[in-house]
Amino acid sequence: MPVLSVVIPVYNEKPTLEEVLARVRAVPIDKEIVIIDDGSTDGTRELLEIVAKEPGTKVFYHQRNLGKGAAVRTGLAACQGDIIIIQDADLEYFPEEYPELIAPILKGMADVVYGSRFKGKPNRVLFYHHYLANKFLTMLSNIFTDLNLSDMATCYKVFRREVVQAIPLRQDRFGFDPEVTAKIARRRLRVFEVAISYNGRTYEEGKKIRLKDAIKALWCILRYAFFD
Repeated sequence: MPVLSVVIPVYNEKPTLEEVLARVRAVPIDKEIVIIDDGSTDGTRELLEIVAKEPGTKVFYHQRNLGKGAAVRTGLAACQGDIIIIQDADLEYFPEEYPELIAPILKGMADVVYGSRFKGKPNRVLFYHHYLANKFLTMLSNIFTDLNLSDMATCYKVFRREVVQAIPLRQDRFGFDPEVTAKIARRRLRVFEVAISYNGRTYEEGKKIRLKDAIKALWCILRYAFFD
């Protein structure tokens, strides 16, 4: 079996990090875990100093908060597995679904797989305005990329390593999603979607995305529609 690299960007996720790591490690797939602390100040960094001693685990530290996209870039560059998946550290997504997510790549059908929160699996019911924003940004991205994705902004993006490491990425925050989607489409890579479950958080529970991130995503969709 190919080795799976799990890239986990972390920013102030001490309450959930240990459980996420336990669930990732429990998945019966050969894997390496690549964690990037993006300038945490809540004790996450101290916890990671212990986690870094675990076999098959790499930990990198940003000295200040640069954004999820910057953390993902650091992680992607360090991966050595055959397949790479991005995993948030906040318990919104389910590592138990890795086998379904990597299956299209293992079967030789896909270069990239997106885990879609809108394909019928169980989802926590939360913010309708988030749903509308997500659908609007996905629709606009699809118009310019000519893909028919249902969830462009999903965390669960899976790549063949050589494919994603060859793509130049620049966005530091949540602009990573429209940027990588546009560049995948431009390179005519084979993309699959797989239904995933989703346990979204409220802002009181630590959700970090804000209106400014949606505006930046809109700007990125338009930018990368015309410039690589």
